[in-house]
This record gives sequence, structure tokens and C-alpha cells, in this order.
Amino acid sequence: MITRATLYTVKGGDTVQVTETARNLTKQGIEVTIKLTDEIIDYPSYDLLHFFNITRPADILYHIKKSRKPYVLSTILTDYSEYDKYYRKGVAGFLFRLLSADTIEYLKTIMRWILGRDRLMSLSYLWKGQRTCIKEVLKGAVLLLPNSNNEYQRIVERYHCHVNHIMVPNGIDPSVFQFNPAIEKDPLLVICVARIEGIKNQFNLLKALNGTRYRLLIIGSSAPNQLSYYRACRKIAADNIVFIEHLPQNELLAYYRKAKVHVLPSWFETTGLSSLEAAAMGCNVVITKKGDAEEYFETAAFYCDPASPESIYAAVERAASETNDGALRQKILAQYTWQQATAQTLKAYHQTIGQS
Repeated sequence: MITRATLYTVKGGDTVQVTETARNLTKQGIEVTIKLTDEIIDYPSYDLLHFFNITRPADILYHIKKSRKPYVLSTILTDYSEYDKYYRKGVAGFLFRLLSADTIEYLKTIMRWILGRDRLMSLSYLWKGQRTCIKEVLKGAVLLLPNSNNEYQRIVERYHCHVNHIMVPNGIDPSVFQFNPAIEKDPLLVICVARIEGIKNQFNLLKALNGTRYRLLIIGSSAPNQLSYYRACRKIAADNIVFIEHLPQNELLAYYRKAKVHVLPSWFETTGLSSLEAAAMGCNVVITKKGDAEEYFETAAFYCDPASPESIYAAVERAASETNDGALRQKILAQYTWQQATAQTLKAYHQTIGQS
């Protein structure tokens, strides 16, 4: 498994997806090694390669050309463009309003490289650009492994690339996220578990709940390249808001058990892993329809408009007052666990090796 160089230093949903998939595949007798893209890899030791994050094609192209191995790709196609175009501040915000989503990602990749925050593994990326490189990676894959059918449709519509795919859901670990009905929920406790960055939209969440009767816990660390956003959030936070640094999953359990509501008012989510975890622990979840999460949650979530603090507040009010009937929790246990994800991933591996 080959993934971004910052997988462990800047943790996100893909950190959980990669490590949990690897752990469960190992239980099935598959020899799995997680490699960061800037590590040296002994390619002949492996039967196939599994890449993550199509939005980082320079990382992937380097290993494709060096290894000549068959590969599958967990696309995780996140679309930052709405936030970048309309809500990012300063010179970057002005510039991004004039550019396409792929051009924006190209510039961000180059800036991370120039500022020394990330390596640029494939220099051909400089003249090929984001869109051309993504299409090259997609066309070379034996199989794509999107986290939802909606994600695959977005790939087809955006890149006009029809590659065979197997849907591999994101999930939770049922042995960790065990709901205890004996623990009473606090109807005024609201939590948001996510890295603190513009796309997660904590700023509008704070505006929505500042000074209200709710106690809001913002659990997560600041994205390293968005410290000004983090400082802006801290600056406006009222006394009913508490910030808690990133916590490992086992330490999150106490918060999931007590909170009545988990809210993730993002500008875009492929899934929203923390929403799945919270729902499995009996929380009512507030999310947006921007992205692919609606395919997972359907009518069992409370939806808000991320642009409107009033809409976010209204959704939290509904979620706090509604009884949780357990239907979403049962659906997650039946369909969205790492065991299901592993079974689909294994199917993809067998197909890939059979076709190579």
C-alpha cells in the first residue's frame, strides 16, 4: 500500500482507511506493507501495488513508472473547489475563484513542494499538470476502489474515464465502537471530530453554536497549512466551546458515548468517517449533502447547508431533540465495517492478479 508522505504526521480519514484495511487484510493472511510515497520500495517483493488518493497523482506516477507492477487505486476523490473558490480568504481565495478545481490542486501541490511541506515525486507533473496526470493514473489502473457509487460517477463525469471498479465502503471497527444503551446521552453535548481546516467548516459551526445552550467540543488538530483558519476559529469561540487536540480512536469513545449529536458541516465529504463512528455509538449525526455521504446515511441523518450558520443550528436542534431508534447503527454494523471493506478489497486483489 503506497500512500501520501504525511499519512502519520497529518492524520485524516485516509490514515484510518489505510491502517484498518491493512490490519484486516493481514488477518486474512495477506502480506501487506504500508509504504509512504517517499520511501524506497523493493517492488519485486510484491505481487501488486495499492495506491490511495487520486488527488495526489505525482506520488502515484513515480511508482507506476518505476515498478511496472499492476495496481489498484482507492480514489478518495475529495473536491475542495467550492471552499477554495468561494470561502478561502486573501490572495489565494481571489486567485482560486478564477481557476478550475484541477488547476487549484496543481497550484497547491506546487506550493507544498516549494515551501518544503511535501515532496514532488514525479517531476513530469510540473509540465503535465494535475488533470493529465490523474487521467494517466486512472487509465493505467486495473481496478478503481471508490468508497461509494457516487464517487465513481463523479470520476467518470469529471475525467471521462471508464475504468472497471469495485465499490469498497469505508467503515468502523465494531469491536471498538460498541454502543452501550445504559449510558445516558447528554442532549446538550455536541461534538465535532475532524481535522480543523476550511473544508471541515468549523468556523461556521462555531458561528452557529456560539453562546447557545449547547456545549460544543471541537476535537481535532489544526491542518498544518491552515493555522490562520485555526486561529480564526479560536478567536471567535464563545465560552461554551472547548477545543481538544486530536485523539486516538480508543480515547474518542468516551465522547461518542456521552454526546447526543455529532456534527460535520463540511463543504465536501467522501464519507465522513467520524460520522460513521458517532452513529455507531448512538449519536444523531448532522452532515451536509455535499459529496458522497448521503449514499451512506440516506434519510437517517440531519442535513444542513454548510454556508448557513442558521441552517447548521436548526439541524443541531432537530438532532438534539429526536430519539435515536438505532436503525442507522444497525445499518452501519451490517454494511459499513472494515470487515466488509476487507472482503471487497480482497475481491479486487484477486481480480487484479488474475488479469495481470
